[in-house]
Amino acid sequence: MFTRLSAVIFASAAYAAGACENLSTLKLDHATITSAQLVAEGAFSLPNGQAGKNKGPNPYQNLPQFCRVQATLTPTSDSDIKVEVWLPVSGWNNKYLAVGNGGWAGTISYSDLADGLSRGYATSSTDTGHTGGSGSFVLGHPEKFVDFAWRSEHEMTVKSKLIVAAMYGTPAKYSFWKGCSTGGRQAMKEIQVFPNDFDGVIAGAQANPRTGLALLQASIAFAALKDPASRFPVPKFAMIHEAVIKACDASDGLKDGSIQDPRKCKFDPKVLECKGADAADCLTAGQVVAARKMYEPARNVRTGKAVSPAFTPGNELGWGALLGGPEPNSLGMDQFKYVVFKDPKWDWRTFDFDKDIDKTIQADDGLTDARIPDIKPFLAHKGKLLLYHGWSDQLVPTETSISYYEEVAKKMGGVSKIDQQVRMFLAPGMGHCGGGDGPNSFDSLAALEQWVEAGKTPDKMIASHLTAGKIDRTRPLCAYPKVARYTGSGSIDEAANFVCK
Repeated sequence: MFTRLSAVIFASAAYAAGACENLSTLKLDHATITSAQLVAEGAFSLPNGQAGKNKGPNPYQNLPQFCRVQATLTPTSDSDIKVEVWLPVSGWNNKYLAVGNGGWAGTISYSDLADGLSRGYATSSTDTGHTGGSGSFVLGHPEKFVDFAWRSEHEMTVKSKLIVAAMYGTPAKYSFWKGCSTGGRQAMKEIQVFPNDFDGVIAGAQANPRTGLALLQASIAFAALKDPASRFPVPKFAMIHEAVIKACDASDGLKDGSIQDPRKCKFDPKVLECKGADAADCLTAGQVVAARKMYEPARNVRTGKAVSPAFTPGNELGWGALLGGPEPNSLGMDQFKYVVFKDPKWDWRTFDFDKDIDKTIQADDGLTDARIPDIKPFLAHKGKLLLYHGWSDQLVPTETSISYYEEVAKKMGGVSKIDQQVRMFLAPGMGHCGGGDGPNSFDSLAALEQWVEAGKTPDKMIASHLTAGKIDRTRPLCAYPKVARYTGSGSIDEAANFVCK
């Protein structure tokens, strides 16, 4: 029987289909909507070439019905910025969420879109104006580099908000950004250049400044990869990590397999130097030199001044990201190849730390680096910034976030002046944007929502660690500079037995 309820459902579905399809005719400056289609519940699958080797069930099978809008943005004649906006057909939470990228971007962040959609957000992502995960797109295309550096994110945000308003007949009540690594750097660029784009921003493990990180990777490559005698066999990473934990685990008063504040860890790889021939449980003289370099910043040879942050002890299990092969990680090397020297055949072994550091910084000219500490315009409209970083990050030193937070505090008149709008959380044992042997899964977006919408400033976030799919430890991540301290009773694997001090 065709009941009144059936009629309402049918009418609602028809309205949703019409509202979605009508977006294809929406006129936007320097943009073209190439597709606006309803996606049935559980029907989305990744585009060809992006599904990888996953042969298991569709990870998007639980997504609700949504309107999928695809657009191309062309703020310049050489721009080709792809954007996707996903809009829930029902249950929209009246909010907009932009999600960031990783590395050199070059793809839509589908998993992050799915997470936002599942929470009721209208959400969007961009490939930042190119395809593929290398920096080769920069050659001969300076405007594309600008698109990657900052323009694509802002243009996406502006156009997405218009699409959201057209779909629902009203603008989003709140707008948020969530990103880690490159997405963290993008977050900082948004705050500093376009302070009114977002009400709340999450910046995780910000890969910022890119130039400093590239110089750090070059410095490490020279010490650990240029001379074959200095190279590490991968199994030695775990051996070094075990020695670090043994030396520094108890520095916080609790022996739990992680280091609360690695800056207090004084570890010299020299203690592992082989007494005789090379062996699995020791380091050769060359490997000692290379290992030491992992805990040092890159420096200007002429002045001795640090031009990058440094890694801290505890991230050794992730050293394969930079030392896992005979060649350096391409993320940093592409900065030199395509931005600095503009030569795809450039050999990293020719880098001259005496002459090329200034050239490296000047080549970026502030396009990607986002280190301006004066964020007064963002704070003026009650914007909230949530920073987080793992102490065991293997790609971006934790000091990048710490130093920026402290620079902002100093510029804005002290921690007390920013404490209700800027908070940072550091996670012991967490790797780059997650993973690691410490609790590394937490809901930063939920914390930001409560902060922006209800005025509940986050003092802590509960993080969990999983083994074989099961939670085996939880800990509070405390607002910096506080840290989690054991109360002295109860399991050390339960967050309830810790307080922030």
